[in-house]
Amino acid sequence: MTTPARVRPAIVLVVAGEHIPVVDSEFARYARDYDILCADDAEGGRELVRQAIADEQPVALLGVGWTLPGVEVGLDLLDELHTLLPAARRICLTTRGDYNLSLARLREALGRGRIDTYLLIPQGPRDEEFHTAVTEYLSDWGWTASTPEVEGVQIIEGGSRAEVARIRDFLDRMGLPHRVYPPDSEVGRRVLSELPSVQSGASPAFPVVASGIVNQVIEGATARMVARAVYGSPQTMDQDDLIDLVVIGSGPAGLAAAVYGASEGLDTVVIESDAVGGQAGTSSMIRNYLGFPRGISGMRLAQRARFQATRFGARIYAGVAAEGIVPAARRGEPHVVRTEGGELQARAVLVATGVTYRRLGIEPLEELVGLGVYYGAATSAAREMEGRDVFVVGGGNSAGQAAVYLARYAASVTLCVRRPDLRATMSDYLIREIDATPRISVRPSTRVVGGGGGSALEWLELSGPDGTERVDAGGLFLLLGADPCGDWLPEEVVRDERGFVYTGREVPMDHWSDGRPPAALETTVPGIFAAGDLRAGSMKRVASASGEGAATVALVHAYLAP
Repeated sequence: MTTPARVRPAIVLVVAGEHIPVVDSEFARYARDYDILCADDAEGGRELVRQAIADEQPVALLGVGWTLPGVEVGLDLLDELHTLLPAARRICLTTRGDYNLSLARLREALGRGRIDTYLLIPQGPRDEEFHTAVTEYLSDWGWTASTPEVEGVQIIEGGSRAEVARIRDFLDRMGLPHRVYPPDSEVGRRVLSELPSVQSGASPAFPVVASGIVNQVIEGATARMVARAVYGSPQTMDQDDLIDLVVIGSGPAGLAAAVYGASEGLDTVVIESDAVGGQAGTSSMIRNYLGFPRGISGMRLAQRARFQATRFGARIYAGVAAEGIVPAARRGEPHVVRTEGGELQARAVLVATGVTYRRLGIEPLEELVGLGVYYGAATSAAREMEGRDVFVVGGGNSAGQAAVYLARYAASVTLCVRRPDLRATMSDYLIREIDATPRISVRPSTRVVGGGGGSALEWLELSGPDGTERVDAGGLFLLLGADPCGDWLPEEVVRDERGFVYTGREVPMDHWSDGRPPAALETTVPGIFAAGDLRAGSMKRVASASGEGAATVALVHAYLAP
């Protein structure tokens, strides 16, 4: 079988004629990997895009000038072209002369999600701030919209497509490039022929995962098996080691604690049952996190925090679930953390396992999880939604981010919410972006009450103010609200009626010691702390979770002080 030649992606630039030489020169640095296509008026830009679509050439970025022959303002052309190329990143290019006149409308367009950013056309050499923005958007497009050029992991599908979906989701969230191959492909035949089971005459167990990262092939792979192959297991540690701080969970709270704990001299170990990043790591784009004015995906935020923590010496193990904690009998003795990979002895423990999305509980749809039905954003599945009618259930920020992201690929996205509107549960910036995205519609006071399909999701039954309706559906993404991941905690760690962990002054007074509550983020067990979404009274935001994780380290130091 001959592998078809890959089509080089394009960058389409449409600016007034007098700016073409500068813009063409600035983007020349990207010409090794992209075709740089330039036009000097609106109709020329339309023709470039029509030709790219006809040639099936992916377009990574649209750069359109504010002042442009053929349209009143460049924003209008960007809107028009984006309907044809919804996955392309959008930059409005302006000049110093236009800047003051355009600024108010550009800010409004940015706030409504009509553009990804606006940039001044460079006035001199080495405008690296300009190119930092361009590179970030090209990187974001390359990860989410294109086939990886270099594969760190190869998946040979067969058997459970749902498990393949879970493996892909894990790899996407960890930032590991991969590709799926059928067993009868050239790559599939090669990988399978090298399996000891096949060489001995047996049939392979699917899916098969071949990872050059760890020089290992896994038969009958699961997402957790892949995680342990890539990131190791606590089984490699000496069971008699006494660890200063064991962090359970690697969302923003756990990663912040790992960074600050390790950087301040604590021997820090993080264990995570799923992919590093937690629920926040599934977010396609977080736009309201301090310090990232152009936004950052949950995957990249988690990836950077993971690198930062390991740089300071923290040890992070993914695919390893905590199964229990045996609290210390008395102060000064270690807590014992029981995991799938063995026991860890910890002088202090931070529980940051967060929350999990509630299950829909409709059996025919539960059977299609990974086959068109997904819990969470499942960014790895978004590219497969091209041309489909997709439904997102949920009214929080995660649901809004998923809807905006899916609209890049799907023919339509319907956001179903239980409440009459989104304002009580979703950030204003996301509501504005949803309003400005033609492919997204919102159905208030609506629930999914049924659905099904053959080998994949085909239809849903929706119940709303006008009764029950059956609709065609190619994808269902469920972000239904959250239940705390704390059922495995010992009874000594007191929780509220919903299962969220009490800390500090939230702890009922009958559990105070000598009339004083525990420290701010300390549970009812001295030396066991809780931070992030699992904690009763938390704000359920990335920034607050990060702050709580970092603040825990000072409390751990105080607890460990002689």
